[in-house]
Amino acid sequence: MTDAPDRSPRPTDAPAPGTVGPGFRERVLPGVGGWAAVVAFAAVLGVALWPASHAIALGVAGLAAVVGLLTLWWTSPVVSVQDGTFRAGRASIPVTLLGQVTTLDADAMRAELGPRLDARAYVCLRAWARTGVHVTLEDPQDPTPYWLVSTRRPQDLADALRRAPRPGA
Repeated sequence: MTDAPDRSPRPTDAPAPGTVGPGFRERVLPGVGGWAAVVAFAAVLGVALWPASHAIALGVAGLAAVVGLLTLWWTSPVVSVQDGTFRAGRASIPVTLLGQVTTLDADAMRAELGPRLDARAYVCLRAWARTGVHVTLEDPQDPTPYWLVSTRRPQDLADALRRAPRPGA
């Protein structure tokens, strides 16, 4: 047995059809606390309705839990680098228009979102993912100077952006 770390590819690192090399995909989901808050809210609804009707209380609590959990999942943005395109939430841009990529730890992300934030920047932020990347844009026709994107795997995202194929490079 060796002490080497497991280097087997993760499902999100598998090459997407039509791409060269591994891509990147992450759904920026809440942590355990976010999921627990939804379940706790549903339980509070059930307890509040319990004196009126046990059946209604259980039904409302169950429905609130399911709707809340699905809403958390559905509203969590997907960050990906596939098919020569960088996607963060609903926005996408060809990797050919990207410049420097910088990984951000929690302190750097806080600074980028505070005193250093340019109001023209595209921000795909989730408070539960405290790290991210800063990606400059090199499109003279786009007034957006950079993207600031939350991710729990900033180094993996930066690596995928750097190795994404760029025609003419």
